[in-house]
Amino acid sequence: MPVALSIAGSDSGGGAGIQADLLTFAAHGVYGTTAITCLTSQNPDSVCSVMPSTPNIVTDQIQQVASYFPLKAIKTGMLFNEGIVRSVIAFLVANRHIPCIVDPVMVSTSGATLLEPEAIKCLKEELFPLASLITPNLDEARVILGWSPVTVEDMREAAKELQECYGIHVLLKGGHLSGIDLVDILATDSGTLLEIEHPRIEGVNTHGSGCTLSSSIAANVAQGQSLPGAVYSALDYVSKTMRQSLCASREHFMNHFPH
Repeated sequence: MPVALSIAGSDSGGGAGIQADLLTFAAHGVYGTTAITCLTSQNPDSVCSVMPSTPNIVTDQIQQVASYFPLKAIKTGMLFNEGIVRSVIAFLVANRHIPCIVDPVMVSTSGATLLEPEAIKCLKEELFPLASLITPNLDEARVILGWSPVTVEDMREAAKELQECYGIHVLLKGGHLSGIDLVDILATDSGTLLEIEHPRIEGVNTHGSGCTLSSSIAANVAQGQSLPGAVYSALDYVSKTMRQSLCASREHFMNHFPH
């Protein structure tokens, strides 16, 4: 069984972060390992407190996993501060052979800060160039680029700009645009732009969808898929988790084990 590592925060509500990543890895037949960057006190509505791990603890978790397991892919999520980002960078620099999917988590849907401002520069200048793929949403693209994509044409330009800046694959997620259909733009490392359109699914709480998508991509890469193929397969998987949603409490949520 291939092994993947998630470097991310813990979600006490179970729908995002490390918890979503482990569910997703398991659903793909991938053995999931973790390096927990933060404890968060949250539910799908809000985050009320965050306690970051020390950079040394993050480094030790990563090293303990990597010294025992032959990692086939890494996924990063909530990194929170510059010290943690630098711990991840140090490992990736020494292990360039391991594909890394970077979900540049910055702000929660409820508005909580998940990446301190001083860490953003480090993320952009030092972590992104080490990634195989980054998966920003439109809000994150605005922070990275300094301007806001508000149309599909803007998304094409933003994805192209990000790809040319970092020389890596970029999946720009368009879920925050209005419309019946969702549009995502994949800019490959060869400069090709691929527009991926799929229907919006109503009535499902999308908490954790970004985490699930990026960990699904990582799992597909760990299984040997090419990066573009891994992205297409992951988008299909996320759609399926929503079409076959489950009810917990008063809402429908993603079902990480659809038929």
